[in-house]
Amino acid sequence: MKTIAVLGSTGSIGTQTLEVARANGDLKIAALAAGRNVKLLEEQIREFSPRVVAVWEEECAKELRTRVADLEVKIVTGMEGLIEISTLPEVEILVTAIVGMIGIRPTIEAIRAGKDIALANKETLVTAGHIIMPLAKERGVRILPVDSEHSAIFQSLNGEAPERIAKLLITASGGPFRGRTAEQLKEVKVEDALKHPNWAMGQKITIDSATLVNKGLEVMEAKWLFGVELDRIEVVVQPQSVIHSMVEFVDGAIIAELGTPDMKLPIQYALYYPDRRYLGGERLDFAKLGQITFEKPDTEVFLGLPLAYRAAREGGSMPTVFNAANEHAVSRFLQRRIGFTDIYEIITTCMDAHKMIQNPTVDEILATEQATYELIESRW
Repeated sequence: MKTIAVLGSTGSIGTQTLEVARANGDLKIAALAAGRNVKLLEEQIREFSPRVVAVWEEECAKELRTRVADLEVKIVTGMEGLIEISTLPEVEILVTAIVGMIGIRPTIEAIRAGKDIALANKETLVTAGHIIMPLAKERGVRILPVDSEHSAIFQSLNGEAPERIAKLLITASGGPFRGRTAEQLKEVKVEDALKHPNWAMGQKITIDSATLVNKGLEVMEAKWLFGVELDRIEVVVQPQSVIHSMVEFVDGAIIAELGTPDMKLPIQYALYYPDRRYLGGERLDFAKLGQITFEKPDTEVFLGLPLAYRAAREGGSMPTVFNAANEHAVSRFLQRRIGFTDIYEIITTCMDAHKMIQNPTVDEILATEQATYELIESRW
């Protein structure tokens, strides 16, 4: 029996993590954290009986306390609540499925407390990889990737020495607008951008997939997770989404992880690593699939990827600006306040205006995030 805590339990990764727990029966859920979906959180509490539950706002906490007054569960709030959940003595693995830079401090405190991290929060490594990875090494903590692409690389590297890596090949579906021109992108609507061809994901990550920002964030994450320089990380468009990523080794061999587009596979692999458990569901049928095709990403049209490489090369606090500007821009696009290609304009403007900080502290990372938001508010 493993004991876990889940940050972001009502989101896409969080709910699928609980599906994995439900299917296996030997994962104890000690704690949950969520945003405003109090109704679903109540259902999760009644099913999984966590000892502690966190919500961000006190108003939501009051409603939740009323709903579960008949149960023995502690309801906590804010950043203090997230940190309390992340450092519970009985927790062995913290699943960080929460969205945004709000996940940085709980992850750091969990590592300090010796918890393994099942990492699904991109912002943690994108903005604070220079803090997280050395701390994990110092504390002997494992960072287990939940992202399908990073899990694929992790699985492909199993048993191989890092110095044997020649290149990481991160695959992308190309999103819903693959093949379109820059002019055509100006006309796309929110509904169009949310129609991912292969994956069922949350709204923000689905928009990031459409802009290729998500693939840029994955490149930055991979740099920290696997200790590979940017020049040896390549993005390849693989529209069928059955090759989840690949590793090329120094002898020219390429090892890939394939499967149906199902996030429960990388979630379960992280939670039970190094064991591999049975997972129900559809299996990849090569005869039915027929072919697997590849393309280069169109970096002239989909600017999310080249902007991400620029941010990663400049380093310091620039990845924080890239991430924060995108997060704010995507929110405005979903609210129909800006157009799709305005996302790129906002990211570029914020990066151009930023005075970079080398090796920023957590406080400086969060201050950079706030400054980026304020710049956007003043101009858009």
